[in-house]
Amino acid sequence: MFEVLVYVYENYWRGDACPELPQLERKLNAIGFDADEIRDALLWLDGLNLAAQSTLWLDAAPTTRPDTTLPSFPATDSMRVYSVAEQNHLGAECLGFITFLESAGVLPPPMREVILDRAMAVSGEPMALDDLKIIILMVYWSFGEEPDTLVLDELYDDSAERIAH
Repeated sequence: MFEVLVYVYENYWRGDACPELPQLERKLNAIGFDADEIRDALLWLDGLNLAAQSTLWLDAAPTTRPDTTLPSFPATDSMRVYSVAEQNHLGAECLGFITFLESAGVLPPPMREVILDRAMAVSGEPMALDDLKIIILMVYWSFGEEPDTLVLDELYDDSAERIAH
């Protein structure tokens, strides 16, 4: 599935430039991707589209709910507590990377929640960091945003090839 997602990311520069899923499926079949991989990727992309649209809709909503004075989104100094299922599925390495992006100020809470939603939609425990990085790129892509250059470097970098100084 991740090979298909990488192909989509590299060939459609923004989420809104991507063709509708049936047309994309035909293109991916013509290229020669495995039918099961295409099906899994398209289901995942459909979930990504729904999550991104929901988040964009919430961003346009008022800052307070009508029945209360509580804010719609967490305050900037709030803390995200991960469920046991999220901890088991993502593992320490992936959770640490998400925390790194948040502390660097490049991952806002609504985008983080979409990343977590899409990561939890992928089977296998614990998730590989490289797979999480692809998910993060796809979430930025679906929001029509390009990550900061240093973030892109972290997302594309293969840490196994780094040389310690």
